[in-house]
Amino acid sequence: MPELPDITVYLEQLERRIVGEPLEKLVIAKPFVLRTFDPPVSEIAGTSVRGVRRMGKRIVLEMDDERFIVIHLMIAGRFKWRAVGGKLPPKGSILAAFHFPTGVLVLTEAGTARRASMHLVRGEAGLRDFDRGGLEVLSATLEEFSRRLTTENHTLKRALADPRLFSGIGNAYSDEILHRARLSPVMLTRRIREEEISRLYEATRATLVEWTARLRAEAGENFPEKVTAFHDEMAVHGRFGEPCRVCGSTVQRIRYASNETNYCARCQTGGKLLADRALSRLLGKDWPKSIDDIE
Repeated sequence: MPELPDITVYLEQLERRIVGEPLEKLVIAKPFVLRTFDPPVSEIAGTSVRGVRRMGKRIVLEMDDERFIVIHLMIAGRFKWRAVGGKLPPKGSILAAFHFPTGVLVLTEAGTARRASMHLVRGEAGLRDFDRGGLEVLSATLEEFSRRLTTENHTLKRALADPRLFSGIGNAYSDEILHRARLSPVMLTRRIREEEISRLYEATRATLVEWTARLRAEAGENFPEKVTAFHDEMAVHGRFGEPCRVCGSTVQRIRYASNETNYCARCQTGGKLLADRALSRLLGKDWPKSIDDIE
């Protein structure tokens, strides 16, 4: 799922291409993607884009007269930009197409899960319904971060990725943040010490800023076409079984549902292997307790 760094780069490229431009036509290729439509599509077409903004992990297009298009890409949704007359992505992947004088912005989704969504909204009051209330860490103080982190008693991994607590952070960058902060993903927020909170705050800000800069540099003048949660340069996310970039120890994982948490036992948990719900239950007493037991 695109997170704050990816969405920031999307917004920068969208601003250069569509802000100030009239939306000549909005084509809804897959009706399921349109979840609410007040104003209707017919009223949005012909209006101009006044601005773009991020709301958590959502992308908002601000149109004339306080009308908004709110898009959540979820896991497999992506944007593609095509110059006028350019070849569009495969028809089966297209959810919607926004036609501008400068080109076509195409909303696509891979797979069959159909989770990406688009809402047409009238007025700032209606837009606020999509605000999950997450703290914007890059503009927050350490004190604000600390209060938000300890509001509820969750694991650090869950807290960082909770859109009600923090804005724009998900599965991928929470792994990277916790590795940088040298903290266990399963540490409870009510047990974290002040020094550890400070370390986590700095790691969160540094990780988001650095990855935004990296993705911005990769895109250059081009529209980002290969937005992914997995990058070779990442420290632990998506690198299960590979060497930790800091200590060389094997990156571990905790699997749950369709997600997994990646971490380094030596860097983050004092060498302790965290229980994988499925595998540790299967192995029982044979589940290794320490990274030393398997390396």
